Amino acid sequence: MTTIKDVAKHAQVSVATVSRVLNNNGYVNEDTKKKVVRSIEELNYKPNAVARSLFKKESKTIGLIIPDIMNPFFPELARVVEDVMNKRGYTVILCNSDANPEKEAHYLDVLKRKYVDGVMIVTNTLQQDHIKEWELPLVGLDRPLEHTVPSVYSDNVHGACLAVSYLKEIGCQHIAHIQGPLTIANAKQRYQGYKQEIEKNGSFQEELVVPGEYQWQTAEAATISLLKKHPYVDGIFAGNDVMAFGVMKAAIKTGRNIPEDLQLIGFDNIFMSEMMHPSLTTISQPIDEMGKKASELLLSLIKGNVTVEYPKPFKATLKKRSSTLQV
Repeated sequence: MTTIKDVAKHAQVSVATVSRVLNNNGYVNEDTKKKVVRSIEELNYKPNAVARSLFKKESKTIGLIIPDIMNPFFPELARVVEDVMNKRGYTVILCNSDANPEKEAHYLDVLKRKYVDGVMIVTNTLQQDHIKEWELPLVGLDRPLEHTVPSVYSDNVHGACLAVSYLKEIGCQHIAHIQGPLTIANAKQRYQGYKQEIEKNGSFQEELVVPGEYQWQTAEAATISLLKKHPYVDGIFAGNDVMAFGVMKAAIKTGRNIPEDLQLIGFDNIFMSEMMHPSLTTISQPIDEMGKKASELLLSLIKGNVTVEYPKPFKATLKKRSSTLQV
């Protein structure tokens, strides 16, 4: 492997001069610089990234910890983060935690030992003690973290209210909710919005709320049971699009036609929502804006800005498609 000493010898300059050229730090006359660059190219020299990160106290890498790589929402979010960070010269290390606090803690430890410059994390289990021990730039994504950490997420209560309000508007009388895990903040907030909107001009029925755990298989089984016990249900708000896909499968198995017999709204607006048949009406999170904002916040913290503005929750919007009757 070619070393910096080999480059210096080939260019007939000192190691310090090669270092100045590599780091664009200090004066080197133009002719000497061209000699060094030519030697680097001819010898195919690649600077040791680990050594440079130790010396410069930066690695130009960040970590992104997500809870479920099988849920298309998170790869879509990761793609935005990667695009933004790559343009700024950073590499993203993607970690899938399976929403397991032990895996999250392990990844945080590994990322620290790899000298990452900062981390974005989607979590509902990270404790204040872990945050205090981290001591590196940290940004929460999709779910709020402790008040000491800037976080980027949507107004889930507002989004859920939009969904239920629209189902009412298009004639649904008995609206059920397929709920995400109650250990996750955004699932609780979407349930809160559902309940809040139902209670505006009707009585809330707890039996019309069933757990889907943010998984299509669980949501399918829960919906089949729901429709058998309460066949009068004519509208469903699913807490995310993946669970809505499970509702679609359950509708087929129970002989329900969407949207004629059962109207359905999801949450997230992942790309698969438009591919489904019928295409899914959903509450659209601004994935691009969220990913860009989280990246900007982390970059600002990495630069040492300790007074970053904590963003307000993003507004979700209703995306009408074929799983609801159009008015």
